[in-house]
Amino acid sequence: MSQSTFPRLLVVEDETKVATFIKKGLETQRYTVETADDGREGKRMIAERAYDLIILDLNLPFVSGLELCAFIRTKQPSVPVLMLTALGSVADKLAGFDAGADDYLVKPFDFMELMARVKVLLKRTAEVGPTVLQVADLELDLNEKIARRQGQTIDLTAREFALLEYLIRNAGRVVSRNDIAEHVWDINFDTGTNVIDVYISYVRNKIDKDFPTKLIHTVVGMGYMLKQK
Repeated sequence: MSQSTFPRLLVVEDETKVATFIKKGLETQRYTVETADDGREGKRMIAERAYDLIILDLNLPFVSGLELCAFIRTKQPSVPVLMLTALGSVADKLAGFDAGADDYLVKPFDFMELMARVKVLLKRTAEVGPTVLQVADLELDLNEKIARRQGQTIDLTAREFALLEYLIRNAGRVVSRNDIAEHVWDINFDTGTNVIDVYISYVRNKIDKDFPTKLIHTVVGMGYMLKQK
């Protein structure tokens, strides 16, 4: 997990009130939180972008929590999964752990307990070390400092790598030039220059130019966004 960006969490929960309660609570702790209201939508989002932690309901429409957890382990093997359910038997818990869940919380639950478990799981992941971030067919290996797209290795300078990491960690939302300057460059960076635009161009040429699906998009007057259209 990057020390300079807020952890990105996904909550897959079909009960709107529960999902809203979790999202609002986590956002007060400065987490970036996205939600999906069924297993199929959750599966799509997990396939397209990387998360630091996933909170997953067991009983979901279309794709069950157990199926989705198994899918997570194929796409993002190291991301911690906290499973929520109204089913609290030992057999239910074992089924969740067998599918790849890291922790299990039975409904109804106290938010402070949820928060404590989230912090423990994120800390455990941070201690293990960084893994691979992914959006669509773009992968960023934080251990080896290598970018790959469709299995093809892409050579990046240290600054280009840091810029791409920031964009991937904030995939799906607009980041301004000031955001990029703050998180990728140092505090003495001159925001009056066009260096950020130049580096965006460098990275875009390397990860988008030779591929049909473009991932880095300019949002006029606001900044940049990395996403799969």
